[in-house]
Amino acid sequence: MASPATVTISDGLIILATLLGPIVAVRVQKWIELLRETRQRKLWVFHTLMATRASRLSSDHVQALNMIDLAFYGDRIFGFHKRTKKEQCVLDAWREYLDHLNTRIDNEPAQQWVSRGHELFVNVLYAIAVEVGLVFDRVQLKKGVYSPSAHGRVEDEQERVRQLAISVLSGEQSLTMKIENMPSDKDGS
Repeated sequence: MASPATVTISDGLIILATLLGPIVAVRVQKWIELLRETRQRKLWVFHTLMATRASRLSSDHVQALNMIDLAFYGDRIFGFHKRTKKEQCVLDAWREYLDHLNTRIDNEPAQQWVSRGHELFVNVLYAIAVEVGLVFDRVQLKKGVYSPSAHGRVEDEQERVRQLAISVLSGEQSLTMKIENMPSDKDGS
């Protein structure tokens, strides 16, 4: 006579592991990929800000600044928003810097406004460096940048040409012409 089939607890666990193992492995892999993408996004922001810290008007610099809110937003776990203290420090430093950038210069002397902006920007860089696990001191972030004076001169000249072109095209200023040599009419009068 055949005995009835019995399934022990260990048999049930083996069957369960066989069925759920691949599903769990895929979910874990997706989670690892998400963590990697999040870290890459944060590193991109940091690398871009470091590379463009001498030219803060560049479009890459502005784009990286505008990505801070997204890159350091935090995670959603089971429908709940979770943000680390380091991410919050980055966002707080960014909000303070953004508030400064959106404040008109005429509210305080220009040099004081620029100096305060430099300090706030260094605070943002430092907070991001800490969050992504890179070791930089504030002095290195503030002064460890190379920007040839010729670059600044070229940017100033381009801005001057742009402003003059706008004033001519808008009719605020006219083009001055100076005639040096007038061709003479040898055949005529």
